[in-house]
Amino acid sequence: MAKILQVCSVDETAEKLLKPLLSGLEKEGHEVHTVCADTGRTLSLREEGYTLITLPFKRKISPFNHLRILYQLYRLMKKEKYDIVHVHTPIAAAIGRVAAKMAGIKHIVYTAHGFYFHEGMPKLKYLFWFQLEKQLAKYFTDYLLLQSIEDYELCVHSRFLPEDYLLHLSNGVDVEESFNPALYNQRIRLNVRKELGASSEDRVICFIGRLVREKGIFELLESFHQVKDQRKNARLLVIGTLSESERDQQSYYRLKELLEDPSILSVGYRNDIADLLYASDVFVLPSYREGLPRSIIEAMAMGLPVIATDIRGCREEVRHGENGYLIPTQDTTVLTDKLIQLIDQDELRNTLGTNGRLMAEDLFNETKVVEKQIQLFRCLVASSEERSLKNEADS
Repeated sequence: MAKILQVCSVDETAEKLLKPLLSGLEKEGHEVHTVCADTGRTLSLREEGYTLITLPFKRKISPFNHLRILYQLYRLMKKEKYDIVHVHTPIAAAIGRVAAKMAGIKHIVYTAHGFYFHEGMPKLKYLFWFQLEKQLAKYFTDYLLLQSIEDYELCVHSRFLPEDYLLHLSNGVDVEESFNPALYNQRIRLNVRKELGASSEDRVICFIGRLVREKGIFELLESFHQVKDQRKNARLLVIGTLSESERDQQSYYRLKELLEDPSILSVGYRNDIADLLYASDVFVLPSYREGLPRSIIEAMAMGLPVIATDIRGCREEVRHGENGYLIPTQDTTVLTDKLIQLIDQDELRNTLGTNGRLMAEDLFNETKVVEKQIQLFRCLVASSEERSLKNEADS
């Protein structure tokens, strides 16, 4: 079997996104290591049996940090002699691929959870990041896995790699056990609301994400204050924190003041996401840039109507008028109108939420997504073994 290194910026990514893949690869008999920054979740992951190696990645552009990490990764890869390096998240993926190429790794795989460039960028900035990603794909990547179908089609059209080396992966959650409203009841909903400080009559709007400007958090807070002026029973549940490694530290200090409103239930980082979603009425993600956001899939799986911006990724998950609404980015007027509409109309919320649950079951099942990746690793291991046998026969 193979020795595999997973590379991502922070341990939160390993905990929230990679655990099913890590477990699946280990069940296949592979030795799997994960390298990332320790932001408080590394110990618990190790206690669960995962092998984590910590390096101080930073998400913001920091040349000296990136060069130091590049060298440390190179040394690690040369020492451990990994068969496959699988990278995630933009900065860690770029550094990890260059280090893997320098170390002579046989197979370099990149899962693009969402390219940094996006349609809302100024043209020159977009072209810079687009060309950087294209060159990294061409010279430092063997297989490119795309969660977003739009990213996949762009890579095929722009020839990032030959089509046989591109794979549309999609995204998913555990819709059977972890995110299944059928396993909940009204008592659980009321207990979670009581813990949050919300009553049964309140209408809870839920947001999950990093507390940075590009997630649309400022527009959401502005819109919520307008909603609250008109609907006194509105509450905003904000789930997420701002890491010290984030690019957008300035936003953090503004948010501290804005989140002091008693109608805003700011709970920070939480592991009980399904419980919190079940206690909510509407999910909203007014982001500027996404790949294929897992938070929307989680909300859909828990039967919530979704309001999201009409951008890459979100529009693959939200069908306007069917399981939620797509709105323009940075448009607080439309966001306010849709929030009030969903607060007021119980039957509409239920219909949209039911449709979303059915879509999550059909299109965003985590088991299928993990199996696609494991199948790729099987092929890579088989090809390496065949090559080794051929070399032995030739010698």
